[in-house]
Amino acid sequence: MNLKLHKPLCVFDLETTGTNIGKDRIVEICILKVFPDASRESKTWIVNPEMPIPKSSSLIHGIYDKDVVNAPTFREIAPKVMEMIKDSDLGGFNSNRFDIPVLAEEMLRADIDFDLSKHRFVDAQNIFFKKEPRNLGAAYQFYCGKTLENAHSAEADVMATFEVLDAQVGRYEDVPNEISDLSEFSSQNKFADLAGMIHYNENVEEIFAFGKYKGQKVIEVFRKDLGYYGWLQGADFPLYTKKVFTKIQLKSRF
Repeated sequence: MNLKLHKPLCVFDLETTGTNIGKDRIVEICILKVFPDASRESKTWIVNPEMPIPKSSSLIHGIYDKDVVNAPTFREIAPKVMEMIKDSDLGGFNSNRFDIPVLAEEMLRADIDFDLSKHRFVDAQNIFFKKEPRNLGAAYQFYCGKTLENAHSAEADVMATFEVLDAQVGRYEDVPNEISDLSEFSSQNKFADLAGMIHYNENVEEIFAFGKYKGQKVIEVFRKDLGYYGWLQGADFPLYTKKVFTKIQLKSRF
């Protein structure tokens, strides 16, 4: 194994009802947990999303309403998912922009305080796009010399993603094998939240990336216009974004 791990790395993949981070739900999750000694364990859950699965999504991942009728809801499996990932860094393919934000939303809906500050994120897609801009199937062929069978099956995708990530570290001298450095290398943008609604300025202070206060410091806006915080909490923003707003609002009192 080329990766150098000091703590477990959980590579995971989600299949969902759609691509709206705030509204769509998980229908399948697979987690591959890789330990520093290179041993592994994996778990896959089919999930009842508690909403109809659009046909357009089912045609992509092959999971239909009939397949989830007797499956557990995410709330039911959330404690098991949390137990598996709580001591780990997180990795995936396009995970920084999609899988991690969706997972955070589901955790918060299940009343689990998912604190992302305890994890580092490694996105194999961002590394791939920096080095060989294509997709997972092409990455698997390029780095591993294999054809990706059953693409858009969570299990097939997560296994391929880990092999691609490990091969990337072995292939490029300037791609670090330490997760802390790899997390930095694989990130594209640094936001205070996951949806990119709250950016950082040059002084690493949270600023609005939208709306009438765009570019202004969030903490200063809340100090002068607390009603705006109330509006944000009632508006259609992802739960994790609202959680970050709340954290900043609490700091604005002092």
